[in-house]
Amino acid sequence: MKTRRTKLALIGTGMVGAAFAYALTLKRLVNELVLVDLDQARAEGEAMDLRHGLPLIGPMEITAGGYEECAGADIVVITAGANQKPGQTRLDLLKINVKIVNDIAEKILKLGGEPIIIVASNPVDVLTLDLLKKTGLPSNKIIGSGTVLDSSRFRQMLAEKLDVDVRSVHAHIIGEHGDSELAVWSQANVSCVPLERFFAQRKVPFTPGIREDILNKVRRAAYEVIDRKGATSNAIGVALCRIVEAIIKDEKSVLTVSTSVQGLHDLPDVCLAMPCVIGENGVEAVLETLLDREEFRTLHESANVLLSHARDLGLVD
Repeated sequence: MKTRRTKLALIGTGMVGAAFAYALTLKRLVNELVLVDLDQARAEGEAMDLRHGLPLIGPMEITAGGYEECAGADIVVITAGANQKPGQTRLDLLKINVKIVNDIAEKILKLGGEPIIIVASNPVDVLTLDLLKKTGLPSNKIIGSGTVLDSSRFRQMLAEKLDVDVRSVHAHIIGEHGDSELAVWSQANVSCVPLERFFAQRKVPFTPGIREDILNKVRRAAYEVIDRKGATSNAIGVALCRIVEAIIKDEKSVLTVSTSVQGLHDLPDVCLAMPCVIGENGVEAVLETLLDREEFRTLHESANVLLSHARDLGLVD
């Protein structure tokens, strides 16, 4: 793994941005962290709070400022945007957040350089496609957080069901980061033991009803958290930190980020989550996952949901 001096700019210090900044600081993944927010006092407060813990962690340069302070950033993480409210879907946020994220990207790119841009604002898949079309940056440089968090939720729920170490569970959620996402049941396993066989060995039922229940809980997880605490923050902060770590350390990790998938599995011109190799160049490969017939059909349904919104924005024909 490689290490080098790195600078990261975080745009948006709400609950998600603050959780990400905290996780990033604990792991000391970058040398320089710049916090930017429309509420400048909020950004300054977050920077101060993080700096006060550095004697217990190690040296980092953490500041708050305007967009000019983002010059020279290797990675820009965008968490700014309207929050998802109870009863609201991620796609409901589209018209509001597309303007916010476009404005941020325009200001960042005026500074020069070609930073890797990571988008966490929702609806993340459509916003990732929008930035890809409007910035002209290569697709490896614009990464949506995709279903990295959803896959983590999936693995956690399976581990809990099977009473096994969550790190031994290998399973992906792909497609839209939203209500049409799907679980790749056919390839899921626990340390190379196919999931169905592992369920049988643990004497746990593995019926279609149980699989549907688990997937629905994954899809509903954000809504459940929002109903209880107002927003999701900690887990998505950790998920963003994991993506950044794979880039900075050039790990070549496989993560289900959102990226351009046109032509893969005969998919249309959309961005959605698929297993991707993540390294110092961003998305270094998009992997064509083995899918059964039903999974293939459901993936296309998910892509078509995103395609309709992309057409509404005039991003595709």
